[in-house]
Amino acid sequence: MTDLSLRIVADDEDEPDEKQKDEDKAAKKDDRNRAVQKILFDSRTILLFGEINEKQARETISQLLAMSEESRDPIRMVISSPGGHVESGDAIHDMIRFVVAPVKVIGTGWVASAGAHIYLAAKKENRFCTPNTRFLLHQPMGGVGGKATEIDIEAKEILKMRERLNRIIAAETGQPYERVARDTDRNHWMGPEEAKDYGMVTHIVNTMDEVA
Repeated sequence: MTDLSLRIVADDEDEPDEKQKDEDKAAKKDDRNRAVQKILFDSRTILLFGEINEKQARETISQLLAMSEESRDPIRMVISSPGGHVESGDAIHDMIRFVVAPVKVIGTGWVASAGAHIYLAAKKENRFCTPNTRFLLHQPMGGVGGKATEIDIEAKEILKMRERLNRIIAAETGQPYERVARDTDRNHWMGPEEAKDYGMVTHIVNTMDEVA
């Protein structure tokens, strides 16, 4: 006859072991993450990956301010983003220009929409990208709903935002505003060489050593 009480006790004794293993794994992962973050901070490198939103903006701006306070040596920002919240992109864009330390941006993967807006915050000589980067310029998107008067207000704001962003692109690339407005009316994709000809990219690099 099997003693069920012994089996239950044995199972209960196994559970803490599994739980402890999970906790140990999580602790090791946290330790690794902290070690990576320290290396990145010490090397004055910021990774801006994924959707641009308020959380991303806060983390990126915190790093920009901290690194700039610590030293006026250049900061490297690696960008791979599909874009996102325009105002969060504005905040990062403006802060790149606000801090005293020069910021060198390195595009990789894809640099799209609000990500491209952030990329253009760096001075032209400080814009780099890797060989397989893709760039996307387009007009800001937005769903508008509500009362007719509210729709009209929001529509006007989107048009103002579109003009403002297009003028920034024109100023930072050297392209005529009319061409930028035409290009951003639809999705405008560019590879590294096309982006270089357009005036977005200055250096196409293969190694970190080339980011001088």
